[in-house]
Amino acid sequence: MKISIITAARNAEATVAQAIRSVAAQSHAGIEHLVLDGRSRDRTRDEIRRVRHARLSLVSEPDLGLYHAINKGILRSTGEVIGLVHADDLLAHRHVLARVADAFRDPAVDAVFGDLDYVAKADPERVIRHWAATPFTPSRLKRGWMPPHPTLFLRRRVFDAFGLYDTSFRIAADYEAVLRMFGSGRIVSVHLPEVLVKMRLGGESNRNLGRILHKSREDYRAIRRHRVGGLATLVAKNLSKLPQFVRRAQGRPGRAPTVVSGGAQPVFGDRNPGFLPHQVDQQPHPAVRVDLVDRGDEIGKWAGGDFDLIAGRHAAGRLQEP
Repeated sequence: MKISIITAARNAEATVAQAIRSVAAQSHAGIEHLVLDGRSRDRTRDEIRRVRHARLSLVSEPDLGLYHAINKGILRSTGEVIGLVHADDLLAHRHVLARVADAFRDPAVDAVFGDLDYVAKADPERVIRHWAATPFTPSRLKRGWMPPHPTLFLRRRVFDAFGLYDTSFRIAADYEAVLRMFGSGRIVSVHLPEVLVKMRLGGESNRNLGRILHKSREDYRAIRRHRVGGLATLVAKNLSKLPQFVRRAQGRPGRAPTVVSGGAQPVFGDRNPGFLPHQVDQQPHPAVRVDLVDRGDEIGKWAGGDFDLIAGRHAAGRLQEP
């Protein structure tokens, strides 16, 4: 399975090399890494070229912001699965993409996400906050749910059906896209209960108070656009971050991947594009029961990394920018 990783960079000379190295070090073989530099004024391009690997393609041209650059990367990409590694983030360990590819082995799965560590800007080994994600259910959207976006991997067909990131949202385009996609009730998602990404504090959405307030305004606009709630949803979304400051238990044993369908019929189940056999350098997950969480119907099981899910239907869309 080919996974396309998109990195949008601008004036990121201090961190972009570490982001690229974290992708180059992955044990999963089928990787395409597209790095889009927005004509940085510092040494970002020099740093990219210094650590460039055989699977990396560099595009250096002006863009209209982070999500415009990401959209360009999606349109240029060729992988079946698409994920993001921002220039100041890094994949948490060398088997992240192997874990993700293993979860996508079932053709009905549309989205895979995991947990995230917020780390100190100068020291990515120093964890400041921990975001333990929860499996998706439709009712959680009204309570401000979203997956840690840097850990979210989507099949290309999800963008075909729902479109790219809406660039009218300068900061919260990720949240708007989550509401648009997951709120449709047609996404089959898998939560991997482990840290997939380390995200440095001081990014686009949390750089200062002004950015935080601007993001809240955009969050509210997305909430109202998709009719998932109102001010109570926005408040719940912000309050949900409080547990991230509580130190996480080491190891968090006994947690297994959870498969969730967004509605009565998983989307894309009858459109099996196939996937390439691959070797995963890891121990298989223990066999556990997996339920269709929002309906309570048992639909399959995880056994050594393989899923059996109910097939569904959808009408194919075309890839286009909102």
